[in-house]
Amino acid sequence: MVSYAQGYLLMREAAKEYKWKLNNGGIALMWRGGCIIRSTFLGKIKEAFDKQPDLENLLLDPFFTSIIEDAQASWRRVVAAAVSNGITAPAMTSALAYFDGYRSERLPANLLQAQRDYFGAHTYERVDKGRGEFFHTNWTGHGGNTSASTYTV
Repeated sequence: MVSYAQGYLLMREAAKEYKWKLNNGGIALMWRGGCIIRSTFLGKIKEAFDKQPDLENLLLDPFFTSIIEDAQASWRRVVAAAVSNGITAPAMTSALAYFDGYRSERLPANLLQAQRDYFGAHTYERVDKGRGEFFHTNWTGHGGNTSASTYTV
């Protein structure tokens, strides 16, 4: 289900870029009609887009929300067991990471900001301060005044 949700988001962005008018429900039926992707719930995808043509994400449709919620604990156990036992499960683990990211109010981009600041003094914004207020930290306690700018070696 998450793969379908991601696929539809990609198509939505392509449609914006290329000014396409997509029939999302019709796409689901087309897949069911002639390709290897013959999932039984492709009809549910069509129903979701019939009910709400501008649906932002399939995971927000009540049918898909309830199924994901019901399966979530088992999904997490399977992923944890795979990771603990060194079994590769890239589709399941990345789908779970996408799901967790999608439903999170705040994501760990602050870690990336801190790494960029540490390695290149790129500054960062803090969540406890106003937007547009930037900070730099001397993470090691060594070195001088460093700022992100062009320099000649």
